[in-house]
Amino acid sequence: MIDKELLEILACPETHQPLSLADEATVKVLNANIGAGKMTNVGGEPVTEAVDGGLVREDGKIVYPIRESIPVLLIQAGIPI
Repeated sequence: MIDKELLEILACPETHQPLSLADEATVKVLNANIGAGKMTNVGGEPVTEAVDGGLVREDGKIVYPIRESIPVLLIQAGIPI
């Protein structure tokens, strides 16, 4: 999904912590919660669109969505987990 070399240089736009690919179980739970209307992003907006994957911040508190193979690395788009 994300090139390994690209993943090595990506970082959280807010804290600059390293990011790692979310595992399949995390993405499944995230999409279930999105479908149930239980998720809001850091910007306070409801998350209504399922994600194809995610990039998890090193501290495990935020996931940045991947949609159509493109990581959305905007602070407001981060989803608290």
